[in-house]
Amino acid sequence: MDKRDYYEVLGVSKNATADEIKKAYRQLAKQYHPDLHPGDKECEEKFKELNEANEVLSDPDKRAKYDQFGHAAFDPTSGAGGSGFSGSGFTGGFGGFDDILGSIFSNFGFGGSTSGQRRSSAVRGDDLKVYVELTLEEAAFGCTKEVNIQKTVPCDQCAGTGSKSKTRAKCTVCGGSGYQRKVTNSFLGQMVREMPCENCNGTGFTITDPCGTCGGRGWMRRTVKITADFPRGINEGQSLKKAGQGNMGLNGGPNGDLYLSVKLKKHKTFTRENYDIYQTVYLTFPQLALGTTVKIPGLDSMVDLKIPEGTPSGKQFRITGKGVPVLNTKTNRGDMFVTVEVVIPSKLTEQQKAILREYDDAGDKILRTDQQADPKKGFFGKFKK
Repeated sequence: MDKRDYYEVLGVSKNATADEIKKAYRQLAKQYHPDLHPGDKECEEKFKELNEANEVLSDPDKRAKYDQFGHAAFDPTSGAGGSGFSGSGFTGGFGGFDDILGSIFSNFGFGGSTSGQRRSSAVRGDDLKVYVELTLEEAAFGCTKEVNIQKTVPCDQCAGTGSKSKTRAKCTVCGGSGYQRKVTNSFLGQMVREMPCENCNGTGFTITDPCGTCGGRGWMRRTVKITADFPRGINEGQSLKKAGQGNMGLNGGPNGDLYLSVKLKKHKTFTRENYDIYQTVYLTFPQLALGTTVKIPGLDSMVDLKIPEGTPSGKQFRITGKGVPVLNTKTNRGDMFVTVEVVIPSKLTEQQKAILREYDDAGDKILRTDQQADPKKGFFGKFKK
């Protein structure tokens, strides 16, 4: 699908100021943030589209290129300067005819005279995902956690160079690009393929004195302690992103990102659904029949629950504002739902048994009296009573 115009995505005009662009992005980002719409793929895609548009239009240089060339300015497969349109190899704003043909056909693997830039051997580090267990209370009210993660870091001995002397030379085969060109002939002309350099394994450098600690790789695996602040209201399955805290990049590439994914520990009293919590309270038959007020546990304090007279077992009560705080809000909270169940004692004293038999006999007398007064009631009348 064709990308939408970035100005249209943010809902601003092409003459919008930097402040107008920033304001429009913040409003829309808050509206479509995935944390506010868990599981909504449409909102997730809109949020990505907003970030992409903001990344370009909030940067003066990128915005200028976009205004001139549109999306092609950032498309590496486009002939319109997808590598950032730095102007390398152009004279007076336009290159010669050979330069233009070379830039076009090199994208399809054909040879040609081109002054394009060499590909960088820098590699971005891998992202990491680590699961962190939180209690229901920690997730509800926010917390700070120290998390141990294993990741790749620069070697201590060689400072990430891979060399004992901490020096390395540019590869003489690929000229430091990390890539080699293989040329073959065909009926269409010369076919050019790019592949990692065999001499330096794609690093762009050669090492004559490999580090004994990392074996010349320049990196090692370490357990690192990360401090993370989890916001109030975060739920299971949601992740906290720590930019640049993933595995290290290679050959000067940026580090990857770290994602701390939340898992909730099982709670002895509550279960959570979105921002609501649920619990079951067990009461005696007299409490349900006669009515009472009982204190029940809440997330952060005890709560009074009024039981009306004649409450049936299994009835559910809703207590508003006693659930989990809503993510990215200061005062909004979900609700607490309480189901009451009658508890049947497994052992009774003789006195308790006698009282229950007396109660049962009184109930039978009421039923027999009703039947004599209206014999047509029969079984169903008795059952209803």
